[in-house]
Amino acid sequence: MIPLGLLKSEKRAKLPVMDLAVSRETSSESSPEKKVIGIRRLKEAMPTPTKTRIFTVANQKGGVGKTTSAVNIAAALAMGGLKVLVIDLDPQGNACTALGIDRNKVPGMFEVLVDEVPLAETIQKVAGFAALECAPANRELAGAEIAMVSFVARESILKFALHNYLDQRAAEGNRLDYVIIDCPPSLGLLTINALTATEEVLVPIQCEYYSLEGISLLMETLGKIKKALNPLVRVSTIVLTMFDSRTRLANDVADDVRQHFPQELIDIPIPRAVRISEAPSFNQTVMTYDASSPGAIAYLGVAREIALRGVNNGSEVEIA
Repeated sequence: MIPLGLLKSEKRAKLPVMDLAVSRETSSESSPEKKVIGIRRLKEAMPTPTKTRIFTVANQKGGVGKTTSAVNIAAALAMGGLKVLVIDLDPQGNACTALGIDRNKVPGMFEVLVDEVPLAETIQKVAGFAALECAPANRELAGAEIAMVSFVARESILKFALHNYLDQRAAEGNRLDYVIIDCPPSLGLLTINALTATEEVLVPIQCEYYSLEGISLLMETLGKIKKALNPLVRVSTIVLTMFDSRTRLANDVADDVRQHFPQELIDIPIPRAVRISEAPSFNQTVMTYDASSPGAIAYLGVAREIALRGVNNGSEVEIA
């Protein structure tokens, strides 16, 4: 049975932003709870960057939509014909849940960071997408920061593992277009590893004032990382999440962000939407759960803007 969300998207074919096509290739997942049948892709492909772009999704404050933004933007980019890898660096493993990944099936990011297992041995393909993959966060990842304390160059372990993997993929002629790293809601060693491995930081900001305090702390940390570990890291993208246009508070926060971050902000607010919250309970992103919902349309717009900015601004990340 084709998901209801997909049928809705076909009825709305006049909307170019949701112009979807589904191939005849079927998923190997037989569970009715998955509801992901076939390969999801857009008829209008997104532009391919000339080099792999690595995004770290971070914010000091929890509950601002980091994981939700990471997996839905990744899914939208993959639907646009791009090769995308999601690295789940949050011990809670919520990105794995949304992507339908079994966290215990293969070694995870704990083994990559602590046991020096090659990143390639952890990669799992996401059902329903032609080129979306995930490196899972297994349960042991919660103890990784303690295990890494005595390591030499402990802040750069992820950078070395990731760039070795990207070099291997490039040598095989199968280069990734995007890597999206989902961070825990803290500025600990896991987040520092993610910020050291990237040039671009994507910051989801919930439309409440506490979230603005989170970005202030993140900017202070970025300043320190610039000096000591990664002089190229910068906030390139800001996304407004859980936006409710009916409230004055949400509009005030949005105006503040527009004023202070006019270049970084993608001014396509992600609305508060039940479909976005429901999707993970079916081990899906909202992009496959209900492709015609306001949340899916908003995330697709954000992903397309990210892809266009990468081409227009020449901000692709070098693989060192």
